[in-house]
Amino acid sequence: MPLVKKKKQPLAKSVFLVVIFLIVITGYFAFSTYQSLSEPVSETSELVKFEVVDGDTMTSVLARLENEGHIRNRYVARWMLRDQDFLVYKGNFMLDTSLSVNEMMAVLSNPAQAIQNTVRITLPPGFWAKDMAKRISTFTNVSEEDLLSAWNDETYVESLISEFSVLTEAILTGKDDVRILLEGYLSPNTYEFFVDTSVDAITRVLINETQRVYTTHKVDFDQSQRTIHDIFVMASIVEYEASEFDDMKMVAGVFYNRLNINMRLQSSVTVCYALYEFEDWRDCESYENQQIRSPYNTYVTSGLPAGPILNPSETAILATLNYEPSRYFYFLADVYGDGTVYYAETFAQHQANIDKYLRR
Repeated sequence: MPLVKKKKQPLAKSVFLVVIFLIVITGYFAFSTYQSLSEPVSETSELVKFEVVDGDTMTSVLARLENEGHIRNRYVARWMLRDQDFLVYKGNFMLDTSLSVNEMMAVLSNPAQAIQNTVRITLPPGFWAKDMAKRISTFTNVSEEDLLSAWNDETYVESLISEFSVLTEAILTGKDDVRILLEGYLSPNTYEFFVDTSVDAITRVLINETQRVYTTHKVDFDQSQRTIHDIFVMASIVEYEASEFDDMKMVAGVFYNRLNINMRLQSSVTVCYALYEFEDWRDCESYENQQIRSPYNTYVTSGLPAGPILNPSETAILATLNYEPSRYFYFLADVYGDGTVYYAETFAQHQANIDKYLRR
């Protein structure tokens, strides 16, 4: 009897291949999902305060870390830590959201990492009051909202004016136009605060430093033809417009030249403060935003803005007090090059500098 060769079963083979394909695809997406959920929530460093309380376990801590947005997924995190036995300790800890889960748990399992009774906080030059309030609230028990509320409370500010000679009644002039009454007087520096503290205690530490700056340079303040408040307003603009001390002095001189002939300052940094909320610094230089109506916008208002636009450094204050006289009315920084500041006496010269250094 002749042998009969069986026909191949193409359908069965096709089904098999489809199944294999689906398994591979499913595995790929599962791995991709796992990898995504295991990554830190942020690529950039950002500190957040996290509290471990009595009765917390690694499981409960991971659940809160997920709920507060510090990790992507508690279950993936638990799987990643399956071979490790972390013990968590009660206390307040500072976590960096760019850390891995392993690195976060290493912090929480080390009692030496817990925040002590005091904390050192750096408030850099150029910070707005709201920036300072946010950073201070991150490390202490006071809230950002309470700090800003006090710094803009007329009665509270009046009480401080009666105690600190650097604070004058000019702060309250046009109080309905300013954003934060104490903006400009919250001296940038590195401070040590108690973790459990009060709004008043923090405020006095900042104003004490501002008073020290004023007292140190009181001779310069007394010899100036400008008021204390005007100097702090001008210094806040100078802080933003220049980075080197010599340029700060030159820029202050340019702005004073403009004030002397009732020429508008036309400083884009005042537009930034007028906007207050923006996504890109280039927004401050757009023509549309330069036309917004605001007592801070020096493109549409003459003289100084309604108040300081940030909290200036001692360097900026000193440069403003000892500005460099010149015949210049314009300046620009070579932002695409080495940052050199170029000055001009006329608008035509200024336009030539723009064409040469900015339009590339």
